[in-house]
Amino acid sequence: MRLRNNHGVGLSSQDWPPFSRHRYSALSSQEDYRSEESEEFGPVFLQEPDDAIFSLDSDDKKVIMNCEARGNPVPTYSWLINGTIVDPEGDFRYSLIDGNLIIHNASEAIDYGRYQCRAENSIGSVLSRDALLQFAYLGAFSGRTRGAVSVREGQGVVLMCAPPPHSPEIIYSWVFNELPSFVAEDSRRFISQETGNLYISKVQPSDVGSYVCQVKNTVTNARVLIKIMLVNILKQPIISWDKITYCNFKKLPYYLFNYFFLIYIFYVLSPVPTITWRKMSGNIPKKARLRKSQAVLEIPNIQLEDSGSYECKAENTRGGTAFRGHLQVYTLPQWISMINDTQLDSGEQLRWECRATGKPRPTYRWLRNGEPLNSQTDSGMYQCIAENKYGAIYSSAELKILASAPMFSTNPVRLIATVGKDVSLECRPRASPKPRISWRKSDRRVQPSRRIMLLRNNTLRIINSSRSDEGSYVCRAENQFGSAELTTMLLVKEPMRVELNPVRVEVTVGESVVLSCKVTHDPSLDVSFLWLLNNQPLNTQQEGGHFEYIQTVSGFTTDVLLYLMIRSILLKHAGKYGCRAQTSADSVLAEAELLVRGPPGPPGVVIVEEITDTTATLSWSHGVDNHSPITTYNVQARSPVSLGWQTVKTDPEPVTGNMESAMAVELNPWVEYEFRVVATNGIGTGDPSTPSRAVRTKEAVPSVAPANVRGGNGRRHELVISWEPISEEFQNGEGFGYIVAFRANGTRGWKEKMVTSADSTTYKYRDETFPPLTPFEVRVGVYNNKGDGPFSEVVTVFSAEGEPREPPSEVQAFAISSSEIKVIWKLSCWEQVSFWKDMEQEETAKKKRTTGNETTLLLTGLEGNTQYLISVKGFNSAGQGPASSPIKISTKKNAPSLPPGNLMWIQEGNNVSLSWDPVKARDNESEVIGYKVLLRQEGRGHSQVMRTPNSAVVLTLPEGGTYIIEVRAVSEGGEGAASAQVRVLTSSEQILLNSFLVSYSQDLYFLSAV
Repeated sequence: MRLRNNHGVGLSSQDWPPFSRHRYSALSSQEDYRSEESEEFGPVFLQEPDDAIFSLDSDDKKVIMNCEARGNPVPTYSWLINGTIVDPEGDFRYSLIDGNLIIHNASEAIDYGRYQCRAENSIGSVLSRDALLQFAYLGAFSGRTRGAVSVREGQGVVLMCAPPPHSPEIIYSWVFNELPSFVAEDSRRFISQETGNLYISKVQPSDVGSYVCQVKNTVTNARVLIKIMLVNILKQPIISWDKITYCNFKKLPYYLFNYFFLIYIFYVLSPVPTITWRKMSGNIPKKARLRKSQAVLEIPNIQLEDSGSYECKAENTRGGTAFRGHLQVYTLPQWISMINDTQLDSGEQLRWECRATGKPRPTYRWLRNGEPLNSQTDSGMYQCIAENKYGAIYSSAELKILASAPMFSTNPVRLIATVGKDVSLECRPRASPKPRISWRKSDRRVQPSRRIMLLRNNTLRIINSSRSDEGSYVCRAENQFGSAELTTMLLVKEPMRVELNPVRVEVTVGESVVLSCKVTHDPSLDVSFLWLLNNQPLNTQQEGGHFEYIQTVSGFTTDVLLYLMIRSILLKHAGKYGCRAQTSADSVLAEAELLVRGPPGPPGVVIVEEITDTTATLSWSHGVDNHSPITTYNVQARSPVSLGWQTVKTDPEPVTGNMESAMAVELNPWVEYEFRVVATNGIGTGDPSTPSRAVRTKEAVPSVAPANVRGGNGRRHELVISWEPISEEFQNGEGFGYIVAFRANGTRGWKEKMVTSADSTTYKYRDETFPPLTPFEVRVGVYNNKGDGPFSEVVTVFSAEGEPREPPSEVQAFAISSSEIKVIWKLSCWEQVSFWKDMEQEETAKKKRTTGNETTLLLTGLEGNTQYLISVKGFNSAGQGPASSPIKISTKKNAPSLPPGNLMWIQEGNNVSLSWDPVKARDNESEVIGYKVLLRQEGRGHSQVMRTPNSAVVLTLPEGGTYIIEVRAVSEGGEGAASAQVRVLTSSEQILLNSFLVSYSQDLYFLSAV
């Protein structure tokens, strides 16, 4: 379908509502023999010229007006300016590229105006909408000197801007004294964007200074300035009150979808008035906004209903005045209905109507091929133009007048029917005007009867067809341009029969069933089959292997047997199954019903009818029983502290299948619960219902006492009592806390302390009078806003022990390596070891603590060949004891820094002889006492270690694999650097590799090294 580009001034193409293209024609056929690409059609605009503003200050003096259309044949283009044809050949300033008009050295005097593009081909021509070309410029202010302005203090003043010549609109602003100090509009100062004048009400001494009027072109962004002086404020007091001296309602028309401003400004002597607004015939629109100290009423997105009279009123303590103005809203034309492409037979009548709305009401003009209707030829491109004083819109359509002899797209036609069925023989030629139609069978004219009818669309209809109706039928069509015939061969066959068994079957979820379909048909016809479920084609590929088709053909009859096997049936497989058989003559459907029994569906939504501290009365509705009666319901609950859904006890117990309510009992008080119900029948248990809304049980006194009450630790003279906190599930209400009760053994009165935090697990009591490790009887109770709950069992807790009084004894230290020192002492309690370098202060010491009653500690990460001072002090939960006297100990010298060099190795089978140069320690390094050889299989992290005092070793490697060997020197200071790695390959075939001797040096790598 091809859509015409209906267009207009002031609206873009996306503003138009979508419309369809309709054709009215007697020319019809069973298929369209011409494609869109080969069919000729008139021009259709793809792009039309838009309004443009060209800056005269532009370096490129070239204006481009765009136009593009499609059509078949391809359109050609021409342009009009103010209704006059543009001649690119006669004026070198104009040129055409495709449909675009290019204006060189554009001039406002010559080129200002309205432009239209004309697109034309052999079908006709169309005109685009008008596009206004304007020119932007900003002149200089007049060189005439502006005089200084004098005004009395408290009086109003107007500073005139008198803008320079310009196009299009400009923006006014004022600068006070110097940039960037712009004048801010408020209740005393206003800048008119109509005239550019600055209005100041109630002049103050702070207003004296230099004023600059600045104007800016909205297109070119060019700016020009003029300076005005305000001086000589007279100090005489002012008594009278000036009337309003400036009040303005914009007089220009306003269109829908634009902003509208009502502007009012004034100046008085004293005091500054307040401004109010009202609409005389109704309320001011809610979307309206007041700006600039209520001096401006702004109405966005203006609509027709915003029209009316508005009043602005200025009032102060000395009086007031008002001004009224009328707002009239106009609209561009908008289409209600448009014309569409139409095809008519020669001699037919056409009624085309286009309608539009607008204010003022639009008038209409019609064009044919871009000209007024004055031609005797009807075919061509037509345009309806709706216009008012604010714009015009165009609707375009193509009219084709048709004239042709009858023609059939297919000939002959073969039609197969079945005995007893109605059959229709169509006759739909392409012709213009409409042809006369007649039918004959063989050589005899077909006469209408009760059984044979000729329909209005020229179709021959035969009721209750039989074998005698077989034969050749000829439809003849003719008009003044010629004639044509269509032959239809009618064959009548015996009807097809389809039987589907069993007709109704009941099965249980998980079982299997087979449906058989028997089809008897005319053997001369091909037959196709389709299985359906609930009238939808059955797709076995998407059913997870539940369905399988089987088809067999009887060797003695024309019967075809089809089988549908359904395995491991699910509830969703229930429904009406159909077996459809189809030939070119008829289509027959047989159906069977499959009923599936299964677990119940989910019950209806659970409603909480009543809630107490330990019970909830619930109700629900029955779900589907899936053809097996529901026997019982199971009620489940979930809370924020439970592990998922839990079955709860009910009253009654059990809940039978005919019930729709029950009471959940033995709930915990003050817990938020959700409830759901699960149904069970003889087949199984179904899905749960949707959960109820969350509800909280009522509060109650706590019923659970704290567990695992214990104590110990703490500082001297402290009694530390701890317990496991009560979870929120068992707090039973708000205001939950603990009651800690204790008494010294052998005393009678209990001391009780309140712990208000529900999360607390510890209470500390301090008393300087009781000695360390004093036994106490302790119990912990609970409470909430509803009252006190139970106490725990009484346990014995000891007060804290005292901090150590003596330092550890027999402190000794031993250097293990260059980075490790072992410290030992005699047992006292937990210990803290401090260590620092001999040249450092004890305050900088590092500290390391034992994790229990240990008597040894290994210090690591130390510097080699360095003297350290070490002291030990005891500590416990009560505090730290005194430190032992520092002892001095030096770490061993560092391990050798050089690796073993000149590795040489010889492999014989799985035996490897390895040797290297001895490592010599430097003066500041520990002497070498032996070597460590590390062996690991490639790809594994575990290494085998062999120690030797010599610089050679023989290794026996396991069969099959690649092994990596490296050597390190060993000294009292630890292990030295590793040698280069040696890679050795062994094989299960015991193949002897050639012996290699490769020297390892700074410049050469041995072949097997990595």
